[in-house]
Amino acid sequence: MAFFPANRQAFNRTRQAPLATSLAVADTHWSRLRGLLGLAVDDFRHGAGLWITFCRGVHTLGMGFPIDVLYLDRGMRVVRIQSDVRPWRLTPVLRHAASVLELPCGTAAETNTAVGDTIEITLSKDCTPLPA
Repeated sequence: MAFFPANRQAFNRTRQAPLATSLAVADTHWSRLRGLLGLAVDDFRHGAGLWITFCRGVHTLGMGFPIDVLYLDRGMRVVRIQSDVRPWRLTPVLRHAASVLELPCGTAAETNTAVGDTIEITLSKDCTPLPA
């Protein structure tokens, strides 16, 4: 699927676990505003993810499926996890968050991701880290 390119990934370095093997990046006003709106649950299945830069909180207004939300600080450390965020909800806004990683529901639990874990965003399958 073009929305989730296979050359970007999110990896939990602390747990040595892949979080998203097809990661989209929302780094403009419009891409952050759109987020996952308009996608069906089948479009956002295991292995997909959306990294929203310059973000301190999200909403699921208009979405048709639940998601897991990882709040990341500037050092790419997990500062909060909101699991199973249902449609039509607002998540807390965290002043110390720098970005948010949206994942299919259940991903955080399946990978044992916890507050304090370090997440690495890569540009390609050769694990070239994205500049922070």
